[in-house]
Amino acid sequence: MNLINNDTLVYVIKRLLQAIITIFLASALCFTIIQLAPGDYLDTLRQNPKIDGDTIKQLAQQFGLDKPWFEQYWRWIWQIITQGNFGKSFVYGRDVAELLWERIPATLVMAISSLILTWAIALPLGIIAAINQNRFIDRLLQIISYTGQGFPSFITALLLLFFAQNTSPLFPVGGMTSIDHEDLSFLGKIIDYSWHLILPTIALSITSFAGLQRLMRGQLLDVLRQDYIQTARAKGLPENRVIYIHALRNAINPLITLLGFEFAGLLSGAFIAELFFNWPGLGKLTLDAVTNQDLYLVMASLMMGAVMLITGNLLADLLLKIVDPRIKLENLK
Repeated sequence: MNLINNDTLVYVIKRLLQAIITIFLASALCFTIIQLAPGDYLDTLRQNPKIDGDTIKQLAQQFGLDKPWFEQYWRWIWQIITQGNFGKSFVYGRDVAELLWERIPATLVMAISSLILTWAIALPLGIIAAINQNRFIDRLLQIISYTGQGFPSFITALLLLFFAQNTSPLFPVGGMTSIDHEDLSFLGKIIDYSWHLILPTIALSITSFAGLQRLMRGQLLDVLRQDYIQTARAKGLPENRVIYIHALRNAINPLITLLGFEFAGLLSGAFIAELFFNWPGLGKLTLDAVTNQDLYLVMASLMMGAVMLITGNLLADLLLKIVDPRIKLENLK
């Protein structure tokens, strides 16, 4: 057991060292792409006749925008390494780290809720579809799956918003809390928060649910055709044991490997739900930063997405090891 723990620790340390290099290269690439875009934050200010050239020049020096882009990047990276300082937002005039820490919890709650909802519904329906292959229930679930995948996220969010407006006050139209949230009890605050979370979570889950259901069905059907499953049935094992103990254990492995990508995808796609439902999360903050060319806020937000992707994949690998101890971590790529 100690050997397994030591191997796991070595694997985690190795992945973290690789993550540092990956994040560094990703940050350099993102900074280069941003700099290739025409203009900068000061272009908007230059169009204001009330702001003179001296003020623009002073702001350029203050933000470091008067330096070559590679020097801007190295100064930004160096202050992160030495001070843990991600710079100041041009628009908000506050530390970027503070802005991110204010918004990250809201986005994480939505993404994790969506992940739980997606897996809790998609996996059972995928299993039901596989067990009833080519029957009515299987065809019905395939139609639902194709329909879900065919709906873009913004259409789903728009329909749910329309539904909320026409059923008000059954569901809140937007925001994260009610007006009287601070006057509620602790339990009341949790209920109020969850009530506002329902529609954004559904909007974020529809497409992921449809794809995961189809993948679960396909993986389970593939495993059920394997020789060892036929052997287990020939030995007289109960069908439920064959499916849920032997087949499902192997069928779910590929889905777990996708968990990290799915989690990062939810974070990157959250801005649609946040935009439509006025949810104060990271996605909406990033979208506003890109629109305003708020350089350091954009960079920090992109880096946060990279960190989430790396973290999600690492957790998926460790979870895969827990589910199937036969798997060696060093063989996972």
